[in-house]
Amino acid sequence: MKSQSGDELLDDTDLRILRLLQRDGDLTNRALAEQLGLAESTCAHRVRVLRARGVIRGSQVRVNEAALGYPIQALIRVRLGSHSASRVRNLFDALCAIPSALRVFHVAGVDDFLVHVAVRDPEALRDVVLEHITVHPVVRATETQLLFEVRDGQGPLI
Repeated sequence: MKSQSGDELLDDTDLRILRLLQRDGDLTNRALAEQLGLAESTCAHRVRVLRARGVIRGSQVRVNEAALGYPIQALIRVRLGSHSASRVRNLFDALCAIPSALRVFHVAGVDDFLVHVAVRDPEALRDVVLEHITVHPVVRATETQLLFEVRDGQGPLI
């Protein structure tokens, strides 16, 4: 079955695979097969197809930033003075290239970007703002919010 845009829709088995992998990305095809009551080859094929279609965008190791010596996390709100497409794209690329950036969000509203960073100390946080963000002429203002705690949400596949 296809969606209105012509993309293949996900069936119930695909969604079950995604739910399990979202909870534990280290599951082997064998473990997936056992939990779903499917053949291992079927699970392997479906996961391969989900990757090829871009539904599964990769696998990554998630680290504990504090354990690596980066105990301070913050969201830096960035407001632009002008919004030409090329300036927005260039700034987006520059923000993503900041060494301490964990995620960068291009958002609608009063702010234009949210930059989630992990740093060693308050001075490093100040340096991120002064040396990597406000140096761009298109940046009009920033506001930094310290994060006390970060937790993962359930995601769309409950």
